[in-house]
Amino acid sequence: MCESPLTRTLSAQVLYVTRREAVERFSGRWPNFAVQMTLPHTPLVRIPLTLAAELRRRPVDLLHVQFTAPPFAPCPVVALIPDLAFEHLPETFKRRSRVQLRLTVRRTAQTAAHIITCSDYSRRDIMETYRVEPERITTIPHAAPAHFKPTCPEEVARVRDRYQLEEGYLLAVGSIQPRKNLVRLVHAYENLQHARPHDKLPQLVLVGKHAWLYGETLRAVETSTVRRRVVFTGYVSESDLPGLYTGALGFVYPSYFEGFGLPPLEAMQCGVPVIAGNRTSLPEVVGDAGLLVDPFDEQAIADAIGRVIRDEKLRDELKSKGLERARLFDWRETARRTLEIYEHVGRASIDRAKAVTYST
Repeated sequence: MCESPLTRTLSAQVLYVTRREAVERFSGRWPNFAVQMTLPHTPLVRIPLTLAAELRRRPVDLLHVQFTAPPFAPCPVVALIPDLAFEHLPETFKRRSRVQLRLTVRRTAQTAAHIITCSDYSRRDIMETYRVEPERITTIPHAAPAHFKPTCPEEVARVRDRYQLEEGYLLAVGSIQPRKNLVRLVHAYENLQHARPHDKLPQLVLVGKHAWLYGETLRAVETSTVRRRVVFTGYVSESDLPGLYTGALGFVYPSYFEGFGLPPLEAMQCGVPVIAGNRTSLPEVVGDAGLLVDPFDEQAIADAIGRVIRDEKLRDELKSKGLERARLFDWRETARRTLEIYEHVGRASIDRAKAVTYST
């Protein structure tokens, strides 16, 4: 996303996309946005070559990127870097993605006019890993869209029928990939069943597309004794998610590395008791409104699930605390603070240009 040279007030902007469906989705959606497709989709070619050429052909005042900027951007860059999981957990990424990110993100962090990240954990990590000056990086938390809220019983029934779910299931939402720690979640669920062999556990519903290195999760389910109680829904449209959250007995998110962790916030905003990992940024999001557990301790995960299943008073308490905490996160505030960064970078760029003009 960038500011147009036609104005200094961000009233005209360009959204660069790589898919035809993105052009169709966003064209005409906002009166102050134009949509420009830049190809190819692969960032190793598009970002340093075609995007850089587009910026020189049609100059802009400011470029906002996620993770990676062109190596020699002809304008100031604001970079959103949510996390550095690829630096610390390279084994959880495909080799191509890992190599690309390691080659490009460090340079982007060191040359960007300003960096935005979404948690204090990530801010500290970026400063320490890439030696970024504190004044060049700002934490601006994300927020869940307003349509994530408790839904009516009819909507819950609709989505349960659509995905063939029993009443009162356990829910996990996120792409099926190693960092989400779903293998340990499946093992914890299995341990809980073994500890209570005569109880019928709520279904464990795993929502999300199959992402990179998903095979280990599938094998964990296929070889478990509870495989008939685990449901993979695949990708779920955003319109169905509030109903899925609302219908859940509890939400479990044992991820061990997150730059922010949006699904727990979505769940809290829908009034669902949350269990989450206690590592990286997740305690900043969940606070005392959920049960935080060691994501590497399968028994701790199982114990937390068991508490939520058995204790109605605890569920009511977590629901109330979650709804209250979710109100601390607001996309309008995220947008306002991001605009402040744009304005700060824009003023600094103008001041530097004046200084160069004066000195010459």
